[in-house]
Amino acid sequence: MPIKFPFAKTKKQAETQSLGLDHTHLPKHVAIIMDGNGRWAKNRGMPRIAGHKEGMGVVKRIVSYASDLGVQVLTLYAFSTENWKRPKNEVEFLMKLPVDFLNTYLPELIEKNVQVRTIGDFDVLPPHTKNAVQEAIQRTKDNDGLVLNFALNYGSRFEMVHAVRQIAEKVKEGVLDPSDISEEMFSSELYTSELIEPDLLIRTSGEQRLSNFLLWQLAYAEFWFTEVYWPDFNESHFEKALYDFQNRKRRFGGV
Repeated sequence: MPIKFPFAKTKKQAETQSLGLDHTHLPKHVAIIMDGNGRWAKNRGMPRIAGHKEGMGVVKRIVSYASDLGVQVLTLYAFSTENWKRPKNEVEFLMKLPVDFLNTYLPELIEKNVQVRTIGDFDVLPPHTKNAVQEAIQRTKDNDGLVLNFALNYGSRFEMVHAVRQIAEKVKEGVLDPSDISEEMFSSELYTSELIEPDLLIRTSGEQRLSNFLLWQLAYAEFWFTEVYWPDFNESHFEKALYDFQNRKRRFGGV
């Protein structure tokens, strides 16, 4: 049975504590593949971009909820290196979403002590996307609450190839002996080198695959899948994922 506590740090923690969540055993890092926006819109006879717009509000609510609960890092798969293959108007809309989200919610993120970060191949993003994200990163860099980490133009295979190239250059320059290459060294060359690895992966929409997301970092994460499309995902679903996480036995290869 989850441990009950006589007090909680926040009102939200007090509410979820009464429902059975153990706030000493929350995942420190939650990664989410926010899937199903297009299908949600199609089912309603709406253009795909309407689903992405609706999903933006869900991001805001889940970020706020995770922050109130005390989750340390929330990594959201916002745009993959493969998403450039989508129709041009949809890609343009997706590139505008971070601008709209941050312009709308940045004051609230600052108020909640959230620190914004990104991972991915940032250089090829459109200027308006980069400018909005860079401003958010700069204005929240001293915050020490929840780290909101957007995976933008992110692909895990690209990330690992990049890491291998960095290590190969060090070997070529003679500053690194191949025998000294370790898992820790490899991890230090990844975009996520300053973050703890995810404890929990959530994917919405019923799909059960990683889609080139954090392949190295998710090696020992717990996976939680739901049929719910991202625009319908809410705090109750998030809480269910956390509760399921707390009721699994993580052995990390042991017994």
